[in-house]
Amino acid sequence: MAQAHRLDCEREAADCRFIVQSENEGEALELARNHMRDVHGRDYTDDELRDEHLEIV
Repeated sequence: MAQAHRLDCEREAADCRFIVQSENEGEALELARNHMRDVHGRDYTDDELRDEHLEIV
């Protein structure tokens, strides 16, 4: 079974229900980065997202 990369924004911001999950790490990073920038006004590098926000499920 393939591993998926997941960001559950509710863990970071209690009022945000955004979740992204993809087997493609690049896709998950792009969607997470766009969400964080567009909704929360924060810019993250791929490394920051990997280290601080994405989990492998």
